[in-house]
Amino acid sequence: MGGILSMGIQGNRGKLGPDPAKMFRRMARNDFPGGINIRDFVMGGVSMKRLHFIWATILGLLVAAGGSPLSWPAQQSAPGTVPVSTVVSVEAKHGKDIPVVSREDVRVLQGKNQLRVTDWVPLQGNQSGLELFVLIDDASSMSVASQLEDMRRFMNAQPSTTAIAVGYMQNGTVRMVQNFTKDHSQAGKALRMPLGSGAGGAGPYLSITDAIKRWPASNASHEIILISDGTDPLQPGPMDSYLDQAVEQAQRTGTQIYAIYASHAGHFGHTLWRISQGQNNLSQLTDETGGEAYFQGFETPIAFAPFLDQIADRLNHQYKLTFLAIPDKKPSYQHVKLETELPNAELVTADKVYVPAAK
Repeated sequence: MGGILSMGIQGNRGKLGPDPAKMFRRMARNDFPGGINIRDFVMGGVSMKRLHFIWATILGLLVAAGGSPLSWPAQQSAPGTVPVSTVVSVEAKHGKDIPVVSREDVRVLQGKNQLRVTDWVPLQGNQSGLELFVLIDDASSMSVASQLEDMRRFMNAQPSTTAIAVGYMQNGTVRMVQNFTKDHSQAGKALRMPLGSGAGGAGPYLSITDAIKRWPASNASHEIILISDGTDPLQPGPMDSYLDQAVEQAQRTGTQIYAIYASHAGHFGHTLWRISQGQNNLSQLTDETGGEAYFQGFETPIAFAPFLDQIADRLNHQYKLTFLAIPDKKPSYQHVKLETELPNAELVTADKVYVPAAK
């Protein structure tokens, strides 16, 4: 209670009304309405009826001083909240000048509730620990091979604090060809031509789920660059439970996914409705995990470099946001909205965040 009383007093300094300090000096001199003896109160010699009167009087005096002793400071969540962290990318709404965003510039809304922001860490310098997983669909057209040099240049340009892994997706799993390493040249050497139609085609989403589940635990932020056409032969319609599982697993672990469209080998790579559905899937996957999907028509891009440059720009303007969310009785995926009044700044994160159950 002492902390609440102190907060109520400090919050009313400089306002018109009774001086709380004088009120408590009167209590100490026993010069107080109702004949309350503050020494009796402290020593415990007070009846329950008089104790209720004391507290009612104290609260009434604090309210009379112009404030509410039970009000929370700005952005303070109610008791019972749980900390939640997510990676946020800052983009420029117009042009290429991306503003620097501070903690005070960020608001987090959960429904109508404004949540308390407890941390906002720029993922740069010593804080830029990143684990970047390059996942290539092994059923992609062999034309992807001509883009591997762009990918190697991108890898070599990453900060020395970034660890890179390379895997090829086959039949719903991931065949690792390079575990996470900060030797970016070594990671680049692991890149090879896709196998094409000989790799089989279970779709990328089971493989993404498999990759995230097998990802070693660490404090680094997790990001995926996916090279695929996004089609899922196992569930070719508009509803894909494997896609939903991949999104849920990424949101559960805070993994952001970026995708570059690359044509499927063989007949699937020339079927218009499959191409359209695949690109829609990639858009959903990346948008709901806080990433971005990149296309150049219905074909494998002539060059990956422009898209990789955009991804690099996103990675260079990221922050780790921690806030206090209002939990449900069970673990849940909850939508939160980020806002900032900074001109030309847009905050991008996953569509939903994983919120542990209330304790």
